[in-house]
Amino acid sequence: MKYRGMRDVLDFFTSRERIFNFFDNRHWLDWLSDEAYLKLAFRAAMGHPLDLKAPKTFSEKLQWLKLYDRDPLYTTLVDKYAVRKYVADKIGEEHLIPLVGGPWYSAGEIDFDSLPEQFVLKCNHNSGGVIICRDKSSFDIEGAKARLNKFLARNYFYSSREWPYKNVKPCIIAEKFMQDEKFDNLSVYKILCFGGEPKIFQTIKNDKTPEESIDYFDINWNRLDLRQNFPNSAEPLEEPSNREEMLKLARELSRGFPQIRTDFYSINGRVYFSELTFYSDTGFAAFDPPEWDKILGGWIELPARE
Repeated sequence: MKYRGMRDVLDFFTSRERIFNFFDNRHWLDWLSDEAYLKLAFRAAMGHPLDLKAPKTFSEKLQWLKLYDRDPLYTTLVDKYAVRKYVADKIGEEHLIPLVGGPWYSAGEIDFDSLPEQFVLKCNHNSGGVIICRDKSSFDIEGAKARLNKFLARNYFYSSREWPYKNVKPCIIAEKFMQDEKFDNLSVYKILCFGGEPKIFQTIKNDKTPEESIDYFDINWNRLDLRQNFPNSAEPLEEPSNREEMLKLARELSRGFPQIRTDFYSINGRVYFSELTFYSDTGFAAFDPPEWDKILGGWIELPARE
């Protein structure tokens, strides 16, 4: 961003979000209690105070769940390696993308010679941070190692106080490179579930690229007037032929949780598991139009506080 002198200084000091992020990115807020941190983060991101006594919106209820819904199972379910057994037991191993290597606990342990010509490297304990190798002959191994070791050193919990991540033992896994015949980049189908019942599809085109776009549909594939973080696409994804199968699998994986997002890929007509997400967009992403925050919040029945 081009520096504009005093205007930039004034903009910085009048933006709660910029000030918060400045301190947070330097880990200067790690010492705060979870409640104090979430109140500051929520005010900075959403522009109004966090109501934990009588939360009504989706965003507020996710913060409440971070603080008061602490089933130890959640740590297993956010671990991208450990969750594989849970998913295989629930919906079948055929819905898992095959592993081709790992786990490794440092990038130096990886034997790249043993990996196939194409593969995907990811850490088990963070969000994003995927490294794709489409051609091993031109793959930057040293650059990948540096990135992976940087990922391993970070405790993802501190960036938004999503407590299940705090005690995940970091490792690296390698998955089979998967390619759909229709798309260069895999499309992602994320299903927001409430009390074990799917309600909304969040569909992503060109995931983690500059062209990323997101659209929302109800479970009958009616497109919704809804946006978060990314624009809607000019040409939204067509209804997948396996929509009903995705919904069936989402019900199985979401049973017993107040709310959870079950993420899948559809690759050449087959459904593959991606991940489980307890706090979609960390609960800090504004809804457009804003009434969706209350609609989704109304679908969450909070458990009794221990």
